[in-house]
Amino acid sequence: MTLDRLKWLAVLAPFLVLIGVELVRQTTAPALFTGWTGFLVLATGLLLASLLFAEVIFGGVNRLQASLALRNQELLVLHDASLAIVGEHNLETVLQLVVDRARDLVGARYGALSLVRDEGGIEAFLTAGISADERAMLGDPPEGHGILGVVLQDGATLRLDDLTRDPRAVGFPPHHPPMHSLLAVPVISQGDVLGNLYLTEKLGAGSFDEHDEESLQRFATLAALAIENARLHRQVQALAVTEERERIARELHDSLAQVLGYVNTKAQATEVLIASGQNDKAIVQLTQMADAARAAYADVREGILGLRATPQGQRSFIETLSGYLEQWQGQSGVTVALTTAPANATFRLTPNAEVQLLRIIQEALTNVRKHAGATTAEVRLHVDDGWLEARILD
Repeated sequence: MTLDRLKWLAVLAPFLVLIGVELVRQTTAPALFTGWTGFLVLATGLLLASLLFAEVIFGGVNRLQASLALRNQELLVLHDASLAIVGEHNLETVLQLVVDRARDLVGARYGALSLVRDEGGIEAFLTAGISADERAMLGDPPEGHGILGVVLQDGATLRLDDLTRDPRAVGFPPHHPPMHSLLAVPVISQGDVLGNLYLTEKLGAGSFDEHDEESLQRFATLAALAIENARLHRQVQALAVTEERERIARELHDSLAQVLGYVNTKAQATEVLIASGQNDKAIVQLTQMADAARAAYADVREGILGLRATPQGQRSFIETLSGYLEQWQGQSGVTVALTTAPANATFRLTPNAEVQLLRIIQEALTNVRKHAGATTAEVRLHVDDGWLEARILD
């Protein structure tokens, strides 16, 4: 019963009672309420009607309050679940969180989540409510036949009081735990079915109801966002790895490969000079080869140091940069200082921006070491109104 219905009931009920009493009096005994006895009977009838009316009104209010409390609890659980899964970037962790939180949300003994491939079939199958040993006894992940295939192929919600009575419930492996009530909903994003959520064995009830179905459908929307977010994060990471590999390949080509080509040329010239007895000139060539080898060695050490200095974990960008500068100073022999303005400036960059800025500073310092002939250098970071400026001076 809604609040609007209760409002109209509270307004109309007294009039309806009075009209009903008056109709009864006029049709049965017009002189019934002329004396004290009649008025006593009337008062008793009105009192009973008032008690009945109050019971109906407050019963409806209590039911509304219980429904609101249940909805509020569901929203709290949905909120907590969304914070847990949307804030996670690892796809495998997200999938396990989704099936765990779905089982807690609806109150089911068992839960499962199937993640489908773009080309069809099941890519991953996560479970909740059974131990690792029990899961191992079930064997390979399902292929999407039977009841699982109904939701997988049709992308429709399925709610059964007893799945064992459904003719489609086939293909269960040995050691499969007994299951009866079933609630399954697709996880859909932009019209595409990403996977399916399966919950079985409703706790405290014989079967799942419409409220459970609505709750799980709302949660599936959050799950789709979390899965898409985790997949996007994985793609970004893969792209970052590819870009880093391409950068390393370019640096190897521009530095080490050229130096090795130079050394090879010098080695051939030295061989010719030694064969013709021009030892003095051969020594000059060998000296130049040694200088090139030392330069290449410095480049390689600096490149390895740069690759190891990557913002990660709980370290801030300033901490990562400070550690790199300390090691770079020891390797290059160039004194380097780091200053920030304001002195205790704090800022947040995206992980990709941190990596790019660190690589830019590293490349600038490499140029200082190789080309400037400087003995000191300074890295200045200036933070102002949402902007971060980096300067490298020698």
